[in-house]
Amino acid sequence: SQPEFTQTFADYFHKRVSEGRIEKGRELYLEYRDFLAELTREYGVPGQYLVSFWGLETNFGSYLGGMPTLDSLATLACDPRRSEFFTEEFLLALELMEREGIDVDAMKGSWAGAVGHTQFMPSNYLRYAVDGDGDGVIDLWSSRRDALASAANFLNALGWQPEQRWGREVRLPPDFDYAGVTSRLPLAEWRSQGLRKADGGPLPVVAGMEAKLLMPAGHKAPVFLAYDNFDVIMRWNRSTSYALSVGHLADRIAGAGPLLQAIPEDQPRLRRSEVLQLQETLAEKGFDSGEPDGLLGPATSAALREFQLSEGLVGDGYPDRQTLALLGIAGY
Repeated sequence: SQPEFTQTFADYFHKRVSEGRIEKGRELYLEYRDFLAELTREYGVPGQYLVSFWGLETNFGSYLGGMPTLDSLATLACDPRRSEFFTEEFLLALELMEREGIDVDAMKGSWAGAVGHTQFMPSNYLRYAVDGDGDGVIDLWSSRRDALASAANFLNALGWQPEQRWGREVRLPPDFDYAGVTSRLPLAEWRSQGLRKADGGPLPVVAGMEAKLLMPAGHKAPVFLAYDNFDVIMRWNRSTSYALSVGHLADRIAGAGPLLQAIPEDQPRLRRSEVLQLQETLAEKGFDSGEPDGLLGPATSAALREFQLSEGLVGDGYPDRQTLALLGIAGY
């Protein structure tokens, strides 16, 4: 039921990278500019990204979640799908409460057990939360500086590459060979295939730097090259829509303009049962999308791309209405 996996890219992106959130993010970036600069020097993560995560996680602290954390984790631990994970988080939450002297009534957060301004799970709180305001206490609920410093420390530990972007919007050439799309290629190779920056300028070429091509809403929507730091964002939250929203919101907070290619609003919103049917149909036709799970992941996109190319369609791997109709998905 998480919006990252149930909403269309257009719905998800527009609600999270809104003008109001951009404006508020810029205000907070200026308010904490000196402190954010300190964090960048120490951890290598530019301040606009820290503010962007803050905005995506709790709308800059306006909603930290009101669910009792121990209740949430105990309930989720009873679900056999991830029982081991949430059982461990429950035990670590108890350890966290003892270490930090947190009262059970104050231990509240999301339905999944994440807490504070930047929504840390108990395990990450214990491992990566730091005292950003220097008061001797680590409090991700009440201290914005603790939350921002902890986010910087966490991203650094996840492998953030200083001096690199998350990625960028790009433009595909009219004769782009979709059959040649692979997971990662050097920037020089993408440039040789005719990709340019969204404004038409040439792609930069950085020695040793690779990127993967993302088409979250098909070739008629914005297309992106994602760099190493995009993968770091994905380690925070395994949703492509989330990671693209964090990256673009960070760009906007830093003063960049909106996406140059509009996102179509009439995207099909697939239920999990429909994605499962799509995966099973692809498998029946000889296109391997992995174990059917009802989620549109990389394997499903790759299988869709192969199917589209076999039908003479643009092989962008996106389940548009024409592709869904050819697969016989009811309602399309």
